[in-house]
Amino acid sequence: MGDSTGGFGLQDLAVVLSVSAVVLIVAVVAVRLAVRTGLPSLLLYLMIGVAMGGLGLGIGQEDMPISRVLGYLALIFILGEGGLTTSWSDIRPSIAPAALLSTLGVAVSVVVVAVAARAFLNVDWTVALLLGAILASTDAAAVFSVLRRVPLPPRLSGMLEAESGFNDAPVVLLVVALSSQASTSMDYHTPAWQLGLLIVAELAGGAVVGLLVGFAGGSLMRKMAGAAAGLYPIGVIAWIMLAYGLASLVHTSGFLAAYLSALVLGNSRLPHRASYRGFAQGLGWFAQIGLFVMLGLLAAPRELADQLIRAVVLGLVLLLVARPLSVWMSTVWFGVSWREQVFLSWAGLRGAVPIVLAIVPVISGVPNITWLFNLVFVLVVVFTLVQAPTLPWAARKLGVVSAERAVDLDVESVPLEELGVDLLEVTIGPTSRLNGVELFELRLPVGADVSLIVRDGTAIVPGLHTTLRRGDKLLVVTTTAARAIAERQMHAIDRGGRLAGW
Repeated sequence: MGDSTGGFGLQDLAVVLSVSAVVLIVAVVAVRLAVRTGLPSLLLYLMIGVAMGGLGLGIGQEDMPISRVLGYLALIFILGEGGLTTSWSDIRPSIAPAALLSTLGVAVSVVVVAVAARAFLNVDWTVALLLGAILASTDAAAVFSVLRRVPLPPRLSGMLEAESGFNDAPVVLLVVALSSQASTSMDYHTPAWQLGLLIVAELAGGAVVGLLVGFAGGSLMRKMAGAAAGLYPIGVIAWIMLAYGLASLVHTSGFLAAYLSALVLGNSRLPHRASYRGFAQGLGWFAQIGLFVMLGLLAAPRELADQLIRAVVLGLVLLLVARPLSVWMSTVWFGVSWREQVFLSWAGLRGAVPIVLAIVPVISGVPNITWLFNLVFVLVVVFTLVQAPTLPWAARKLGVVSAERAVDLDVESVPLEELGVDLLEVTIGPTSRLNGVELFELRLPVGADVSLIVRDGTAIVPGLHTTLRRGDKLLVVTTTAARAIAERQMHAIDRGGRLAGW
């Protein structure tokens, strides 16, 4: 019951908190099921929302405007978490192809899907292009949650992560512009070249704002190293929110500004690194759970089945024609092998972003467009079920897995940061040539050492003649100056054997 005035009262607060807590607990438990099945847990959150909607708790079309606002807010936190936890050294070699995938690749995908939609759905060109734009963006939440469990080489994983961080911005601008055109009955529409120039200008402006805010935030936050560790993560997230807000106020891309500011902050060697990254990851998970459950509540289960055939046909065009063509045209200039191109095509996961963007034409007043949300929803669910569980298998079959890779370990220790020391976890893969190598044969530089080996669940303090085995997990302690040399040496022996580097 509400209070005596009929408003939202304490009893309502108790009900909302109880239901929300149950949903969050179920969502957290769902992560274990997701790990076992290979499905992204985000898809399970979507199904939780659909199930709740089937019980009569669904959200109607009149609630779509606030749903879009909440969806954008969640995407800011998701992109912020992605930027804060992405290593610039890992994605730097992949920036150019990722930028092309986010621009040229998006344009190619939009056109191909639009042609298919025009022919198969018999809609006008504006609506066809709108559908192509909605489906063009890979989803940051899906990519970050699934691909980081696949042992890919840094160049390939960096390309996918950078693409998913970059491509939301141009797609959002394109969907908003096309929705505006489709909602008006005027014969005159903005020419394509003018629309393209506008998008380029907004992206450039968003990039400038994001970089400026990121560098300013990094400079100030380093001076606050002695501040309370509990407040530090809030300050870091506040800079990301500021980047989005400032960029949007000057009519540039807020999403690109948020991602780039987070990327700069995450690579600025700020103190309390484990604290703010852990906070960002928790906030990102919270945003993802809320976003996918809300999108599930928006769906009308009885209407979804009507769009199944159309969703499958357009999804096949997207997966087998549009995505491979966009990948080829964007990466062929950078020496990306055909095996890597095939994996990039298969790994183009769709998720929350297309579903959120499918709300835009509805609230923009595009006539007779409510079917589009259901079509996009079904397409995302069906093709996530097909693609996500098969990604590890596809990576192995295509030979694009990395047998050995170093993973940053976040340890909340200011003394370590002040000493310039990093901790790395190195996993020796099943095909690695580190197998059989004695520890002294690694020839690690001064300042780097293997301090612990975990083998079959048993911790071993190694000596110089300890032999490495496949499946071993190594804890490497290294100074910041020696880290790059140590990683390069281990990669060389991993590929070429114990004599590599002599």
